[in-house]
Amino acid sequence: MSGIRVLVGRARHQAGALSAELRKRGADVIEIPFIEIRKPRSFHPLDAALKSLSSYDWLIFTSVNGVEAMWERMNELRLSKSSLRQMRIAAIGPATQRAVEQRGAKVQVVPKEYVAESVVRSLKNRVKGKRVLLVRAKVARDVIPRELHKAGAHVDVVEAYETAVPRSSRARLRAALKNPKTCPHVVTFTSSSTVKNFLELLRPTRSTKKRYTALAEIQLASIGPVTSSTLREQGLPVDIAAKEFTIPGLIAAIERAFATPQ
Repeated sequence: MSGIRVLVGRARHQAGALSAELRKRGADVIEIPFIEIRKPRSFHPLDAALKSLSSYDWLIFTSVNGVEAMWERMNELRLSKSSLRQMRIAAIGPATQRAVEQRGAKVQVVPKEYVAESVVRSLKNRVKGKRVLLVRAKVARDVIPRELHKAGAHVDVVEAYETAVPRSSRARLRAALKNPKTCPHVVTFTSSSTVKNFLELLRPTRSTKKRYTALAEIQLASIGPVTSSTLREQGLPVDIAAKEFTIPGLIAAIERAFATPQ
């Protein structure tokens, strides 16, 4: 990957792992966050759920951000992790599992594929009559609560954080794309939010078509099927798709795309 410029758009505090691994492989990394993680406008729903954790049978995390936000709030409320002992925990993906287990809790379910639909498949026969707490972002897909409700679960959804467009990235992103010396060969997308926010940062005063023309020579790399679907819905191609829906899987896909034929 020597000489390949890769634009990493993860939130500032999460870009490090992806950037470091790309640099190890010789890529030139440009970090411009497309997403910013913020506290929710009100902690009341999350606090109420955390104070009654003993009433839940299952706890579901869909991101590392959700894990971090919940534990931070538990610390604020001086709640012990022992309140999680009677619960079973499901986590989307190994990174989310790791974040939970680093905090001393055990994850019982990690779906085979790291998407909401796979969480539903893993849990739908285990939640009838059970109370389920889903900790997630303010704006998220409703697949999990809808389908688990159909399976007979009582599902409470609480917002632990919200995502926003980092306005300070607008000028930096446009400048990077405009300059041939800094224009990336690849832009990475690690969630649907990064896709939508990327386009918001590029929102022109002229036509939508003009916006996409600037991307014609750039390959767009997606971490998984939901992110890929969002790219296509926005009229953008998926040039590179991870086979395993993780950061290592995304890196491997980019490596394959730029591998020199033997």
